[in-house]
Amino acid sequence: MNNLFAFLFRFRGILVFAVLEVLSLYLLVRNSTYQRAAFFNSANTYVGQVLGWRNQVQDYFRLVDINQELMQENARLRQQFYKPDLSDRTADSLPVRQDSVTQARLAVLGRPDSLLLGLRTLAAHDPDYPLIPARVVSSTNRPVDNYLTLNVGRAEGVRDGMGVVSAEGIVGRVKVFSEHYATITSVLHSQARTSARLQRDGTIGTVRWLGDDPRHVLLDNIPRQNRLVKGDTVVTSGYNAVFPEGVLVGTVDSFVKEPDKNFWTVRVRLAVNFSRLTYVYLVTSRPQAERDTLQVRAGIKTETKRP
Repeated sequence: MNNLFAFLFRFRGILVFAVLEVLSLYLLVRNSTYQRAAFFNSANTYVGQVLGWRNQVQDYFRLVDINQELMQENARLRQQFYKPDLSDRTADSLPVRQDSVTQARLAVLGRPDSLLLGLRTLAAHDPDYPLIPARVVSSTNRPVDNYLTLNVGRAEGVRDGMGVVSAEGIVGRVKVFSEHYATITSVLHSQARTSARLQRDGTIGTVRWLGDDPRHVLLDNIPRQNRLVKGDTVVTSGYNAVFPEGVLVGTVDSFVKEPDKNFWTVRVRLAVNFSRLTYVYLVTSRPQAERDTLQVRAGIKTETKRP
C-alpha cells in the first residue's frame, strides 16, 4: 500500500493532467454540437471497422449454423416461389409468417421489383426512395438505450433519419453514419417513439419501450372504450414520416384497464427478435420530404423524438 501511495504521489502531476484532459474532452463533446457530431462520425468509422473484423472471425466459426439457416430459408423461398399449381407466384419477396393476414397480402402482390418486409410491400429499385440492404455488425440489449451498427453508410446511400426494418418488422432509425457504417437507434431505446395503429380498427397509438423486456413494448393512447383482442396486429401508422405506413410492429399480448386512466395499458409483443437480428433494410417514407417541408413552413414540430 505504501508503494502505491508513493507511486501516486510521484506521478501526481501526470495523473492530474490526464484526468483534466479527459474531463475537458468530455465537456467539449457534450456541449458542442459540431464537436459531438465530429466525434460520433469519427468514432463510428473506427469502431465499425473493428466490429467488422470481429464479425468476420465470428462468422468463420458460425459457418455451420449459417449454412443451416440458409438451407431453411431457401426451402421456404422455393415453397413461396414455386407453389404446386404454379398459379400464384410472388417474385422477389422475403419469407414471413404464413398467417391469414400475410396470405391476404401475398394474394395481391404482383410487382416483381418489390420486397415483402413486415407485411408491407416496398419497392426494391426506386432511386428516389432507396431500399438499402445491410448487415448488423453489432447490437446491444441493455436495460435502457440500445443501438445497432450496420455495414452501410454514406457511400451506399444512407441518409439522416432513415427507418430500418427487417423481414419481420420495424427495427429503428438512423442516428449517425460515416462513409461505410451507420449507427441505428433501436426501437428498444428509452427515447424512441413510433406512431402505430391497430390494423383491425385503425386506432392510433404510440409505441414506446419501458426498458425491461426486449421482446415487448407498450402501445399508449388507446382509449378505454375501444374493444381490444389478444393477438391484434399492430402496424406503423405513417404519421411520423420515418417508416412507411403498414409495416408490422407486433401483436397485442395483453391489456389492462388502469383505474385512474382513460386509456388501456397495452403490451405488444415485437415481431422482431433483436437477439437474433442479422439482416435489415434501410427505408425512406415516401411523403417524408414533402411533409417535412410543409411542416417547417407551418412551424410544426415532428412527432417522433430523435434520441
